[in-house]
Amino acid sequence: MSNNIKTIIFDLGGVLIDWNPEYLYRKIFDNDESKMEWFLTEICPYSWNENQDAGKSWPLAIEEKVAEHPQYREWIEPYYYRWEEMLGGSLQGTVEILKKLIDSKKYQILALTNWSADTFPKALQHFEFLHWFDGIVVSGEENTRKPFHDIYQILFERYNVTPSEAIFIDDNTKNIEAGNELGLNCINFKSPTDLAEELKKYNVEI
Repeated sequence: MSNNIKTIIFDLGGVLIDWNPEYLYRKIFDNDESKMEWFLTEICPYSWNENQDAGKSWPLAIEEKVAEHPQYREWIEPYYYRWEEMLGGSLQGTVEILKKLIDSKKYQILALTNWSADTFPKALQHFEFLHWFDGIVVSGEENTRKPFHDIYQILFERYNVTPSEAIFIDDNTKNIEAGNELGLNCINFKSPTDLAEELKKYNVEI
């Protein structure tokens, strides 16, 4: 594989940060798994969350959802107003890999994340390593999201990235497929150990 890698691009959620609405809703529903699953499937599904990742205002989204299901207001509003309770912490093994790559000073280190513009500032306060990157493209700030090609192109143009000289790391298969279509070298993230092995295939030493 290519040994001419100049840029390494990280996804954030699921790769460096453990985020899951279930952490909050287990508390709200007192560990009633079936009720939580129903709510996160039928009332506030992940597809709804993606709208905010693509630039929609969270307060507006909450207002609209409450208007649609006024009887569930007390459960809907926490999705945004208690958002920080969905954070499970950092994936420390990946953070260690990130730190080594940055310390090597061999690569431009970027992040490309599907994240709401309303909540990303809170993440910046929680995770020191988010300040280590040479640049971060946040979907909610760009009014688009992965796997749509335009957000990748924004990153390429903003940070002068040549796809064939870059590695893209993401845990979402659709995002990886989009990266491949655009000529990126892609790693479908499974675990920090697996990531370290995959990077070696590109002659990227950890």
